[in-house]
This record gives sequence, C-alpha cells and structure tokens, in this order.
Amino acid sequence: MIVFDLTCADHGHRFEGWFASSEDFEAQQARALVTCPQCGCASVSKAPMAPAVPRKGNQASAQPAAPPLAGGALPPEAQAMLARLAEFQAEAIKQSQWVGDKFADVSRAMHYGEQDPAPVYGQASVDEAKALVEEGIPVLPLPFPVAPPDKLN
Repeated sequence: MIVFDLTCADHGHRFEGWFASSEDFEAQQARALVTCPQCGCASVSKAPMAPAVPRKGNQASAQPAAPPLAGGALPPEAQAMLARLAEFQAEAIKQSQWVGDKFADVSRAMHYGEQDPAPVYGQASVDEAKALVEEGIPVLPLPFPVAPPDKLN
C-alpha cells in the first residue's frame, strides 16, 4: 500500500488517499474514481509530500519522544469530532443491513447488477477490500469497530 497526500483543483482541499501502487492511483484517477471527499471534485492531483525515511534499527532516536497529551486526554474539539463521527456511523448502521463475511460478495453483486443496490455493512479481509477498490466498487471502512448484531448484548 502507498499513501498519497492529494489536493482538489476546485477548492484546494487536502486529503489522504491509499492505493495499491502509484499505477493504481493513476488508473483510478483516469477513470475519475478519485474524488475530493469534501466537495466531490474529480480534478485531483498529488500534493507535495515529505518522504518518510525510517532510521536504522541500530540507531537510537536523536530526539526524545513527544510527550503524551496532558492527562492522556484529547482536546475537547477532537472529542466532539469523534463523538459526532460515532453518531454518523451509528445512524448509517441503523439504515443498513449486516451481511457479515459476505460483504465482498454482496458488494460485488450489487455493483454488477446481480442484486438490487442497498446499504450494507459487514466484514472483509484487507485483500478483499483491495480487490473491491481495484474493481472500482465504492466501499468505505468504518472508522470505529462494529460488533456483529448477533454478538451485541
């Protein structure tokens, strides 16, 4: 997997995109599958990035590790944002059907017109999720873990 910092031409929104390779990014961009999550703009390009250069395993860090947040707590703005995101996810799940480990198969069947489209959620392996994205099937990982409905108290 490779992570690119991306930017949209319309508003300059900056966001991150994960791709199997640089060629995968280019193929998805050519098919207009890469869009800005904030405004939907399909005119997206790679933003300048600093390279991630890991230090050698036998070298100690020259700088001390960053101290943890005071008291280990997130700033109130971050807590509010995470709470709102959790609310959005809970609402989306209420309006969706759990398909369990059949998520990749069901998503593919809907994409190719073999099954009526419907909002679903379930489980997929990393390889299954990558294959769906490579086929141009729109999927999105949930930001918070979800227990299957039959495992809830």
